Amino acid sequence: MNTGSDEPGEVAMAPEDAKTDGAAQGQEQALGSRAPEFVKARRVLHLSWQVGIFVVGLAVVVAGIIMLPLPGPGWIVIFGGMAIWATEFVWAQLVLRWTKRKVTEAAQRALDPKVRRRNIILTSIGLLIIAVIVGIYLWKFGLEMPWNIEDQ
Repeated sequence: MNTGSDEPGEVAMAPEDAKTDGAAQGQEQALGSRAPEFVKARRVLHLSWQVGIFVVGLAVVVAGIIMLPLPGPGWIVIFGGMAIWATEFVWAQLVLRWTKRKVTEAAQRALDPKVRRRNIILTSIGLLIIAVIVGIYLWKFGLEMPWNIEDQ
């Protein structure tokens, strides 16, 4: 594992001037490990910390993937696992930043009046179609459940 340091037992750190307040960086924190300092100071302990974070994050992501076809908040759990990974791994931090940016852009597009109007019209048409189908079913069969209808 390359820590970016020539000294044994040291871990590469971002310079203090790179860690400015959140307002200057658009509320984004500096990339890198968020492990406690005593963990970062010991190479073996830091490596085992990273392995532990990876295993826990992997378990959460796998649980989220399992929840996608099954009942449960699959995507939220997957992003929770990514957030666990992001406490230690730069690649996960970058993926989360990209995801947050895309979700924010989608939310802004959804608030556009033209898009909202289109969504309301499409939802109304869909509800009207469903109402017509239910009305035809009730006219033809009454309040009888589909599995109780005998062949005609």
